[in-house]
Amino acid sequence: MTPIRVLIADDQIMVRQGFTVLLNAEPGIEVIGQAVDGLDAVAQAAELAPDVVLMDVRMPRLGGIEATRQLTGPAGATVKILVLTTFDLDEYVYEALRAGASGFLLKDASAAELAQAVRVVAAGEALLAPNITKRLIAEFSRVTSSPRTPLRDRVGDLTERETEVLALIAQGLSNGEIAERLVVAEQTVKSHVGRILVKLGLRDRTQAAVFAYETGLIRPAGY
Repeated sequence: MTPIRVLIADDQIMVRQGFTVLLNAEPGIEVIGQAVDGLDAVAQAAELAPDVVLMDVRMPRLGGIEATRQLTGPAGATVKILVLTTFDLDEYVYEALRAGASGFLLKDASAAELAQAVRVVAAGEALLAPNITKRLIAEFSRVTSSPRTPLRDRVGDLTERETEVLALIAQGLSNGEIAERLVVAEQTVKSHVGRILVKLGLRDRTQAAVFAYETGLIRPAGY
């Protein structure tokens, strides 16, 4: 089995080295490089082709948000970005998600949480724990401007059931929870999710959730 190739981008050497030790001790994961800032991360990603980049937000020269945008922007880009943050409601995390990040992880995460985060993001899933997802999305919706008409028009490409599934993704439900809510098989939900991503041209579930809120398809209670 080919290991998940990880690049760690953080301006603090202790963070880089600590995460490197933790991840290299995990089966199926290999740290292939360490970047000291966003420019270094973009350059190393181009050379090393990692599957996942652990990306700090605040770094000198080029920050994590712009580095994320540069890495995920090109057509055909497959690298997944996992944002590292000290605070679970860091305002920069919202911008990172808009820029193309697949999720975020607190820097005080345990070794097991770190490894699981890498595996989840590498598999194309969203890394947003339910309790954090709801708070994150509520704040994301609060600071997002009015729905973008072109994006709203794209919702029309979805079937009624796919639109329903998208709304549940945006609420932070897993495939299993969606299947239970809709009384269908989990595999059916996975198929719906796959078609939603293809039709909307989105990278993963995280971007699907962002899309749902940006288009105004769903709004948190109280907003």
